[in-house]
Amino acid sequence: MASSKTLLLVLCAAAAAAMLSPASAADDLTKFKVYFHDVLAGKSPTAIRIAQAASTNSSSTFFGAVVAIDDPLTTTPAVTGSAKSKDEVGRAQGSYTFADQATFGLLMNMNFVFTAGDYKGSSLTIYGRNEVLSAVREMSIIGGTGKFRMARGYVQASTVDSGAKSGETVVEYTVYVKAAAA
Repeated sequence: MASSKTLLLVLCAAAAAAMLSPASAADDLTKFKVYFHDVLAGKSPTAIRIAQAASTNSSSTFFGAVVAIDDPLTTTPAVTGSAKSKDEVGRAQGSYTFADQATFGLLMNMNFVFTAGDYKGSSLTIYGRNEVLSAVREMSIIGGTGKFRMARGYVQASTVDSGAKSGETVVEYTVYVKAAAA
């Protein structure tokens, strides 16, 4: 009886030490950048408002608007326009909702679907709050497929170009992701 308690105590201590080890949390962390291109106007918009509340147009923050997206993801911040960019590595597909009555706060619900490069055939699922007027915003990675199966992590978003002149908002996404061991 005493030996089973001792063994249980040793196993619990070993598990706790493994979870608290700073090196173990970062060992398999992958970091990379992509650029998200949100085109709201022109011949080929990649973001389209699909729903809104009756009061959305009178709201200073567009509260209640829902936008569907199929935005290019590239390896450089250069404006892509409506033509497919040679550095496109995927698409950001999903939606964002204007979900804050006081500021431009979006609820992001999207997949980064990789169609070229090292992660071709894989995807990441991103979910969270995006307060677009903040310099850096952080959202959660809550899953993935392919090379990112069972992924966890976060992204940090920083606006590169607001789109005021070009009509194309460009956002740098720095991805910090850890996938399940194979």
